[in-house]
Amino acid sequence: MGHKYDVVVVGAGPAGIFAALEITTHSNLSVLILEKGKDIEERACPIKNRGLACTYCSPCDLTSGWGGAGAFSDGKLTLSPDVGGHLKDYIGEQLTEELIRYADDTYVRFGASSKVYGASDDIEHIKSRASRAELRLIPVPIRHIGTEHCQEVSKGLRDFLLTRATVRLGTAASRVLVEEGRVKGLQTSLGEEVLCDYLVIAPGREGADWLAREAGRLGLRLEQNAVDLGVRVELPAVVLEELTQVLYESKLEYFSKSFDDRVRTFCMCPYGEVTQEVTAGEDPVISVNGHSYADRKTDNTNFALLVSTTFTEPFKEPIAYGRYIARLANLLGGGVLVQRLGDLLQGHRSTPARMARGVVEPTLKEATPGDLSFVLPYRHLKNIIEMLTALDRLAPGVASRHTLLYGVEVKFYSSRLELTPHLETGIANMFTPGDGAGVTRGLIQSSASGIVVAQEILRRADGNGPVRSPERTAAGPVGWG
Repeated sequence: MGHKYDVVVVGAGPAGIFAALEITTHSNLSVLILEKGKDIEERACPIKNRGLACTYCSPCDLTSGWGGAGAFSDGKLTLSPDVGGHLKDYIGEQLTEELIRYADDTYVRFGASSKVYGASDDIEHIKSRASRAELRLIPVPIRHIGTEHCQEVSKGLRDFLLTRATVRLGTAASRVLVEEGRVKGLQTSLGEEVLCDYLVIAPGREGADWLAREAGRLGLRLEQNAVDLGVRVELPAVVLEELTQVLYESKLEYFSKSFDDRVRTFCMCPYGEVTQEVTAGEDPVISVNGHSYADRKTDNTNFALLVSTTFTEPFKEPIAYGRYIARLANLLGGGVLVQRLGDLLQGHRSTPARMARGVVEPTLKEATPGDLSFVLPYRHLKNIIEMLTALDRLAPGVASRHTLLYGVEVKFYSSRLELTPHLETGIANMFTPGDGAGVTRGLIQSSASGIVVAQEILRRADGNGPVRSPERTAAGPVGWG
C-alpha cells in the first residue's frame, strides 16, 4: 500500500503550482507535487552559449524542473482570454478574465513587474498600418517578467509552497491508477504507488506525449489540435522597435494568398536571445525558442512565425508529425539550423562564410548554418515568406536578406482531452489543466486553469456550496501572508 495524499499534482509548471497554491491556501488538504526535473537553482543547460552540440539531457533542464518551461521563458503574461489558450471554451469569457486577473495579482505579489504594455493610444495607429499590409493586429495587455526575474518568481512560489505541501523532484509519473471509474493514484517511475483522492495531471508541453499515451490506455477521448510549425526570426531590434516599445509583443495574424493558411507571430522577444530546447521522448528532438531578459539586452529581437496545420482523418498523430519535421533539422544540422533569408530566397545553403558577411549576429551560437528548404514543407516555406513580405510593409527591414531564420519551431498542442468545465476527464477526480492537455498555450492561462481545478477540488472536499469566486485585494489573494 503506497503513501496516501488528498491531492497529487503531477508537474511543477504554472498549472500545477497554481493548483497547489490555491488548495493549500484555502484548506488543510495534504498535497504532493511530483516533478521529474530538478529544482530551479539546479537547472542549467550544459552547452548554452558555448557553441556546442546538444547532449540530449533527459530530462532537459530548459523544459523540465521546478517552474516548468515557463521558468526559462521570458515570462510574458498575456492578460487576455482571447490569446494563450482555450480556457474560455470551458469556463466562459467572464470567469476566464477574472481568473487571469487573479493569477496576475499572484505573479505581481511574488515579484513580477508592475508595468503592463499594450495600453497606449498608439495601438490604433499601428493596427491601421497592419491592416494596410493585410495583417490583423490583436492588441493585448502584456506584463513582461523577464527570464531572470521569472526564475526569482518561481523560487518565491516554491518557498511558499514548501511550507504547505510535499514536493518531490526528480520523480516522474509513469502510470495512472484507476478503480471502478475513479482515480486511485499513480505509479511513479521508481515503481512505487502513490494513492490520492484527487489527481491533477499538469505535465506541460514536455509531457504532452506521455499524457496522450496514458489517455489512450485509459480509453479517454482526444481531440486533435492543429500543429504549429515554423521558424524563429531574428533581426536587428531597431527594425521592430516602434512596435515593441508600445506593444512589447506584437500578435499579428496573416492568411496566405497561396494556401489561405493562418500564419501568426508568436513569442516576440525584444532585445532577446534565441534558444534551443529538447523535447523528451524515446527519440528526443531539438527545437528552437526565444527569451528576453528584463535587465540584459542584446542588439536583436526575435519572434516565431508559426503556420497552423489541421489534419483530417485518418491521420491522428500530429505530435509525431511535428517531431518528424524537427528531427529532419536535427539530422541535417546536429540540432537547430539557421539560414539567412537572402540565401533561402536565392536557393543557397547558408555557410559560415555567408553568415559572417551578414549584419545580424546570431545569438544562438549552437545553430548550424544550413538550408531550411530541405526541412520544411514547401507549403510552410511559402506561407512564411509571404508573411515576412507582409511584415516588411508594416516594419521595413523585416524581410532583409540578412534576417536570420532558425528551424524548426514546433508547438506540441496536440492532445486536447475531452474535459468538463472543471477540466475533469472521464475518470472521476482526475483533472488535466495546462498546456499538456491542450487547454492552454502560455503562462497566464495555464496558471488560471490550475486555479479552476483547485477550486473544484476545494468544493468537493468541503462537501457544500458552489465554487468559491476568487477574492482579491491590492496585496493579493485573500488568505495569504
